[in-house]
Amino acid sequence: MALMASDEHSDLSLIEHRARSVAHLFVDRVAKTPEAEAFRFPRGEDWESVTWAQTDARVRQIAAGLDALGIELEQRVAIASSTRYEWVIADLAVMLAGAATTAIYPTTSESDVTFIMSDSGSRIAFAENDDQIAKLRANRSALPEVIKVVTFDGTPDGEWVISLADLEQLGTARLAQEPSLVDDRIAAIEAHHLATLIYTSGTTGRPKGVRLSHDNWTYEAATVDAIGILNHDDLQYLWLPLAHVLGKVLLTLPLQVGFPTALDGRVDKIVDNLAVVQPTFMGAAPRIFEKAYAKITTTVSSEGGVKAKLFDWAIGVGRKVAVLRAEDRSASPLLAAQFVLADKLVLQKIQQRFGGRIRYFISGSAALNKDVAQWFDAVGLLILEGYGLTESSAASFVNRPGAYAFGSVGWPLPGTEVRIAQDGEILLGGPGIMAGYHNLPEVTSETVDPQGWLHTGDIGELDERGFLRITDRKKDLFKTSNGKHVAPSSMEAIFKGVCPYASQLIVHGEGRSFVTALVTLDPDAMATWAGQNGKAGMPYAELVRSAGAREMVQGYIDELNSQLNHWETIKKFLILDRDLSIDAGDLTPSMKLKRKVVAEKYRDELDSLYA
Repeated sequence: MALMASDEHSDLSLIEHRARSVAHLFVDRVAKTPEAEAFRFPRGEDWESVTWAQTDARVRQIAAGLDALGIELEQRVAIASSTRYEWVIADLAVMLAGAATTAIYPTTSESDVTFIMSDSGSRIAFAENDDQIAKLRANRSALPEVIKVVTFDGTPDGEWVISLADLEQLGTARLAQEPSLVDDRIAAIEAHHLATLIYTSGTTGRPKGVRLSHDNWTYEAATVDAIGILNHDDLQYLWLPLAHVLGKVLLTLPLQVGFPTALDGRVDKIVDNLAVVQPTFMGAAPRIFEKAYAKITTTVSSEGGVKAKLFDWAIGVGRKVAVLRAEDRSASPLLAAQFVLADKLVLQKIQQRFGGRIRYFISGSAALNKDVAQWFDAVGLLILEGYGLTESSAASFVNRPGAYAFGSVGWPLPGTEVRIAQDGEILLGGPGIMAGYHNLPEVTSETVDPQGWLHTGDIGELDERGFLRITDRKKDLFKTSNGKHVAPSSMEAIFKGVCPYASQLIVHGEGRSFVTALVTLDPDAMATWAGQNGKAGMPYAELVRSAGAREMVQGYIDELNSQLNHWETIKKFLILDRDLSIDAGDLTPSMKLKRKVVAEKYRDELDSLYA
């Protein structure tokens, strides 16, 4: 049985009459609101703002510059950069030129950059700085098709590497010769043409290039617009990597809806920027919410006394009101009065940390702990969890502000169909499904069946209201030697909500007689814990291996175990002397755990737990 979403008040005509391409979507937006703010971004200590018309002028120059360098329809142009305004205008220029963007994370290794550039057949690369240029130059002999590198902040060499300003000058000269050049390029773009190659982060093996068409992106923009959760008065704060499919969707939505976007990819600046930008919504990975929750709760707990008691009381009142709000019920006069006081004394102060104007957050890319989500809702900061894959253009399901269920990823977006296979695997269909994997027809046929259903590899179920709940990744489920099935991802998500000091929990036990785990602790949260426990200033590696830290973690493991079946309970665990990181290859750029990589890296330690 297939389910297709049809929100009662969705404007489905937006989907039926969606733009032909991202380029058409952008041109339409510029025509509708040329003088409205489009983007703002940091320049030194200040923020600079540009209109849609100003953005259009630069994008057309860059698009014409790509034409001057010989880029043709659907040819690939790579972007290796952090999230910034130059990424946006480079990508839009590629769209207007009728070419296709190959998205590369700035943290991608040199060998993977070479592979992606070669596999994609990219002919030009936008490189953020000298570090990104160095990755390309190191294996230049293996990249004969790359005719030019255009750098944002790096050092031009006058030959292979030119500046963005140089490219814009080429475009200006080209437009002087042929003023209608860019419009002619746009007119040639069809909905099925390749728009983007996004390489999966590769939790196992080489990354695969997902081919996403213009129609994939315009559908995503139109279907989110159709459910009416965003409007032109919103302000987005966007820090997510634009090489990630969720970041790319959040970059496409403003073209459809018309709201401005503040851009800054520096993760360490998120909290500071939220207070300055004061956005109405932001997308993030669950780790961001987990860290914020841990930081606030541990800080208040460390202060103790009346302040901690007041905080706990206010959160308790907020939880009661949040439950009633979710059920569309009113609070009693007493509870309503308590909430007014709790909001004034505590909750509003937490909201101000996030800018004071947040209508909701969007969480994606991994499972969000239910308790963390409910805590944010109690504070008055609703998190709408969503679900999708790179192969489904990111947004396939999302909770709505007026219809959400914690622990679920919501309803399917209009036009998206879902089926649950006999083994519990989630199958998706609709306009968001990829055209296939680049240069991998056999792998494509294994993932998208002849009927067009995308086999997601995720296990889930639809509840009686149509909300999708995801159990785990199919490939991550394992069986102990006793024949019992274990779903590690759900256990790991629960632990992060239980333990405010946790960074990662890696559950292990395939073919073993019992379940074990590796634990990593958040450095910031542990610094607070150290101060509370007479260990201030102790080196991190020594701190997390201390008897006190182990006793603390054991308490939270026991709390986790109390919520599990007896065969799932963690009998032994080991605390690692460092946190997992993207740079060390433990996490993908979107902060997903590379489970097999970490298990192999710590194979001896895991084996020791069974000795």
